[in-house]
Parts: sequence; C-alpha cells; structure tokens
Amino acid sequence: MSTLQHQIIVVGGGPVGAAAALALSQQGFEVALLERGSAPPAYDPAGYDLRVYALAPHSARLLDGLGVWPEVLARRASPYGAMRVWERGPEHALRFDCADTGRAELGWIVEHSLVVDRLWAKLDGVVRYERAAIESAVFGEAGTILRLSDGRELRAPLVVAADGAESQLRGLAGIDTVGWGYAQRAIVCHVRTQQPHRATAWQRFLSSGPLAFLPLADGRCSIVWSAEEALAQELLALDDAAFLARLGEALEHALGEVLDATPRISFPLRLLHAQDYVRPGLVLVGDAAHAIHPLAGQGVNLGFADVQELARTLAVSRDAGRDWAGLRNLQRYARARKAANLEMLTLTDGLYRAFRLRVPGLKAVLGLGMEAVGRLGPLKAWLARQAANA
Repeated sequence: MSTLQHQIIVVGGGPVGAAAALALSQQGFEVALLERGSAPPAYDPAGYDLRVYALAPHSARLLDGLGVWPEVLARRASPYGAMRVWERGPEHALRFDCADTGRAELGWIVEHSLVVDRLWAKLDGVVRYERAAIESAVFGEAGTILRLSDGRELRAPLVVAADGAESQLRGLAGIDTVGWGYAQRAIVCHVRTQQPHRATAWQRFLSSGPLAFLPLADGRCSIVWSAEEALAQELLALDDAAFLARLGEALEHALGEVLDATPRISFPLRLLHAQDYVRPGLVLVGDAAHAIHPLAGQGVNLGFADVQELARTLAVSRDAGRDWAGLRNLQRYARARKAANLEMLTLTDGLYRAFRLRVPGLKAVLGLGMEAVGRLGPLKAWLARQAANA
C-alpha cells in the first residue's frame, strides 16, 4: 500500500471544490484535489450548458482573485441589471435595479461547464487524483487518512469535503443533517421568447412554485420552473408546442410568446443543512454543508462564500503561527458560515412557504406588500442587495 502525504486534500472537483483547491493553493498551501470521476471535458462554446448559475458580485470577486473571472467574461457570460418579481400581473412586479445597489449589474448568468473548465485550467499547482474512489476515512486531531479503492492511502492534516449534497465524507464522519424535501421538481431548459429579455431576470411566484426566466448571452432565457411533483410530471410529458403554451401562460406573457425550447431536464428540490460543518481533520463546504431551494438562485454563491471564508481563516491562522488545521480554528470558519448560510436558508424557505400557504386573502396581501416595498427606497435597496447577495 502506497501512502501519499499532502497539507490539504479537497474532495470534489465541481465549481466549489475546484475553487477551494485553487484558493488554498494560491494562499501557499500544498493542495491535492480528489475527483471521483474524470477531469471535466473542455468547454464547448458551440453548445449551451443547461446548468447555469446566477453569480453574485461576491462570487465574481472570488473568481477574479483566482484569475478566472476575466476568462469567463471573455468567453460567455450574461450580465443582468434588473429583476422583476411578481405573483399576479407583471405590471405589479417588484422591481430591483442595479441602481438600487450602486453597481453596474446585479449579477451574471454563467454556464456550469465554463466555470469548471476555467477553474481546472488554473490547477497547475494542485496535485490531482482522478477516477479516485474513497473506500474509508479516519478523522482525528492528528489529521485525516483516506483509503482509496485502488489501495492507495492519502494523508493530510485537513480534508475539505466539497463532494455535494450526498456527501460521502459527511456520512463517513457521522455528521447528521436536518432538512426536508419540497415535494417539488425543478424543470430546466433554454427558451427563445417573442420579446427580448432586456438583461433582466424575471420571476413569478405561482401557487405550485416559482418560475424564473434568466437572461442568456445569446438572447434566449434559461428557465427554472419549480412545480409540485404531479404537475412537474405533467409538464415533462407535454409535447413541445403544449409546453411552450403553458410556459407563456405561466409567465403571463411578460416576454410575449415562448417560441421554442431545448429538451427539458429536471431534478427534485429539497433543503439540507449539516448540523456540524467541521470535525477534527475535516471541513464541509458548498452543498456538502447546505442545499437550498433555487428560488433565490444562491446555491453556488453560498458555496463560493464558504471557500472565501475558509481560505481566509486558514491563512490568517497559519500566518499568526497558530494550528491552522486544528479544530478550534476550523470552528471559527464554521461559526462565520453557519450564521450566513442559515440566514439565506431561512429566507428562501420562508418565501417558499409564504407563497405556498393556501389561506384566503394571504396572496393578495403579499401582492400588495410587493407593490408597497417597491415604493420604499431604503427597504427596496436593502432587498436588492440581498437579491444580488453582494
């Protein structure tokens, strides 16, 4: 059995894991990245990935600091400067504009494959283990031992779990989670509309779940339609013409007719939160620590904020001569991120439940509330900053 030693091992090569590996490497740590699958395929600009993110300004700043953001912008990103959110009648929408935040844009719609491609392209200083399956793990104050299915053994003072909502490492460490399924499924595709999207993100709250139209760089929109399971299955079974008609009606034709769409994909929705973010020799980031309803578009942004805080916490402790991988230092990271993540999880879950309650008159009150907020400058500006997660 061969034993290989590293300072930090990041498990999971998605956008959050790759960003963590790169950020920690740039802070001067000796880092290895372990990916269960193969390296991601090269970004193909001829296609358009159905998986897109609404990146907030703080995420763009992180990627810029990693040397990735200019390359993303040079290839394909769609800035949006406004959001329109309503329940009934787009003319009554609550309007968020970049002017409310003092920024040139609220965020950017960017493809998953482009972000991952550019992050992996920067990993020259990171040791990579691909197609590497973990068989067992031992966590302790002296560090973590990962045993792989091919017989190799990896050791490090710290392992970073960025291995997703079904995190194997979280399970091996015995960290419990709280959460629930929403009995909803998100339907995703790209569509072309009769009217231009005007660099605006459009979202309507329906009784069955929120529907979002996100502006893409090629003039189309990426849609995320969160619907109750039975309705989702009905929508997935429709032919294209019927689906386009239902989609236009659901958005109340805010962008005119929906003219065509790519094939649809779907995934179930749930809320998940790890009861602990750390164990001796282990720290959770991204979906391994928290999964969130997509109505606020903040999933990957929370993960990138985890990365930023973790890299800062470890580097500050090391530079001060303290035990940077010790549990006490890891708990500093956990305290900072748990508070921020719980705030966003509570906000999105509360919004979901508020619009799902079938209480007579409640939705009318909520609709009036949206209009009222739109007339209150300071409150509207605060909400706009929250929407952009700046």
